[in-house]
Amino acid sequence: MAEDLVLDTAIRDWVLIPLSVVMVLIGVLRYFVSKLLRSSQTPDAKIVKEGQVMLRARNLRAGANFIPSKAFLARKIYFCNEENGLLFVPKGQATNPQAQMFSDPNMAMDMMKKNLSMIIPQTLTFAWVNFFFSGFVAAKIPFPLTQRFRSMLQNGIDLSTVDVSYVSSRSWYFLNLFGLRGFFSLILGEENAVDDTQRMMQMGGFGFDPSKGLSAEKDNLDITQHDWALPNFEQRAEAVLRKFVR
Repeated sequence: MAEDLVLDTAIRDWVLIPLSVVMVLIGVLRYFVSKLLRSSQTPDAKIVKEGQVMLRARNLRAGANFIPSKAFLARKIYFCNEENGLLFVPKGQATNPQAQMFSDPNMAMDMMKKNLSMIIPQTLTFAWVNFFFSGFVAAKIPFPLTQRFRSMLQNGIDLSTVDVSYVSSRSWYFLNLFGLRGFFSLILGEENAVDDTQRMMQMGGFGFDPSKGLSAEKDNLDITQHDWALPNFEQRAEAVLRKFVR
């Protein structure tokens, strides 16, 4: 049986609250530092145009059933034509995002600044938490959990008799690291929120390949089946109204 622990109020005052406050302050400070290090660049017209083309193709797929079949086929040919379609990318014209990044020193420098603004604070904060707060049981979750959550919530505590709902200080650090995006979106704005999960995903790749996005959108539009919804709109509306009346 798992043992129930009585947490000292000093752990709340000197471990839980300081750790949470420090994580919030570091996130806000990292946002302003990355904003200062960010260099102003004019967007590439080709990349902007390809992004708008993909957006228009997605809107066409989303509203395909609300336009006549002839209009949908005309737009589909306009996007997916193998000769001059907007979504068609010849094999020789495909761009390599890695080569583009290394050819542009400003792009490589900006990516290095973003990665450093994430790696350095996280490394220092984790070292601080691991040195001062290692081994503390910081909090308890007010609902039961299964044993699968033990490795995630009790990092640094090697006791199988402790209930799974108790959270260690190290695990509390990771929960704050990946769970504060909603709070940052409130104080910094939705577009300015610091999202460490997205930055870690961006570190795995060197950039976005627009040719692959165009090819994927072309394949999705090719397999889209048109079923005009307006001819049967009156019958569908009548059926819905009958359900409400009943």
